[in-house]
Amino acid sequence: MKALIRYVTAFSIWLSCVSVPVSGQCFPLHPDLAEEHAFRQGERLRYIIHYKWLGIRTDVGYAEVALLDGGERDGRKLLQPLAYGSTYKFWDVFFKVRDTYTSKFYEDSVRPVYFHRDVHEGKYTVQNFYYWDDNTCAIDASVIRQSGTVDTLLPGHGCTFDLLTLFYNARNMDFEALERGVNNPVSFAIDEEIFDIYFRYIGREEKRVPGLGVYRTMKFAAKVVAGEVFTGEQEMYIWVSDDLNRVPLLFESPIIVGSVFGRLSDWEGLEYPLEDCKVIKNKRQ
Repeated sequence: MKALIRYVTAFSIWLSCVSVPVSGQCFPLHPDLAEEHAFRQGERLRYIIHYKWLGIRTDVGYAEVALLDGGERDGRKLLQPLAYGSTYKFWDVFFKVRDTYTSKFYEDSVRPVYFHRDVHEGKYTVQNFYYWDDNTCAIDASVIRQSGTVDTLLPGHGCTFDLLTLFYNARNMDFEALERGVNNPVSFAIDEEIFDIYFRYIGREEKRVPGLGVYRTMKFAAKVVAGEVFTGEQEMYIWVSDDLNRVPLLFESPIIVGSVFGRLSDWEGLEYPLEDCKVIKNKRQ
């Protein structure tokens, strides 16, 4: 149970799986998003995390991500995403989780500048402080645990991102330019490491999102990192809205014990009307 709740409320894990780098010519940019991004300042998304194992089917936590004003750096505007994940109070009795992630990136290039991770999961705590070098893409990283602090320099490149910047950067991608069934690399940094996994575009699908209705989506599969929760042999599936918002609507993945699902439950401040890709209306009219 500890591993389950640690997974479902650690929002960064699935963010890393639904995201791929697109700036710096890593992947093709959607022609309609060259000037206007798929997102804008003030956007706010909320997700509910659901767990399934044998006869157990229950919501165990939630995650929120908001895009705020990040000020300026060298005359360039910054945006600041803020993500927060939490178990519901009932599950706090078993394993309390309060995770916060924030970063800053250039609005024009969607390249990272700063990243902070503050994780409290039961008795486990960890903090990340990352600072990107604009010229070399190297990452000055400080990782703080109860056992002490590790300072290191990670050799990033033009397609290495923090988890939150990766999430927004991916939404500008031209998915139509991707070949179906082909594994595409994903590079992100967390703690003292840079991880290289992959994602694969499967195609379009009409998908029901519990509580919201049926939407036109683009379906992806993603490799996940082996650990306490994942075996490393299975894949996560993600359904992204088939419009210019490119909002993740639903994801599901088998884990070591059972399966976990995440679904969009509420939103505000989207750049484009999400209802435009709805097929069957349900709660939202």
